[in-house]
Amino acid sequence: MIRLAPVNEHNWRLGLSVSQDQKAFVSDSNRLLARAYAYRHHRSRAFVIYDDETPVGMALYHDCPQLSAYDLSQLFIDERYQRCGFGKAATQIMLDKMRKDGRYQKVVLCYIDGNEAARRLYNRFGFVETGRDENEIIMERSL
Repeated sequence: MIRLAPVNEHNWRLGLSVSQDQKAFVSDSNRLLARAYAYRHHRSRAFVIYDDETPVGMALYHDCPQLSAYDLSQLFIDERYQRCGFGKAATQIMLDKMRKDGRYQKVVLCYIDGNEAARRLYNRFGFVETGRDENEIIMERSL
């Protein structure tokens, strides 16, 4: 069963990483943790994604008050566990957490142009493209 556990002093060094061909599209765990720290004043929430007791990925979202939205900032599944539905399950759990929190009624995100796996995942959840910033595709959806 997929669950999200907050990153803490016991689980932040798990050695999770994406495949070499995805490194141009997805941040690693160190960058995710740095971003979580940088956005700590915006209620950043960094998670380890678990399949039962096995860590399979990481995710991060935070408040984006200037857009009156949550920013689904980072999501990655370790290369050993991809194509198993873990990204889809983790995205659903995060959206549910945001909806329950209720501060905003919108979620924004961006992904690197060419990352077809991300595009397919976010399209499945009803995210629509709203703009571009250099090589990033900006998307949003209502909660």
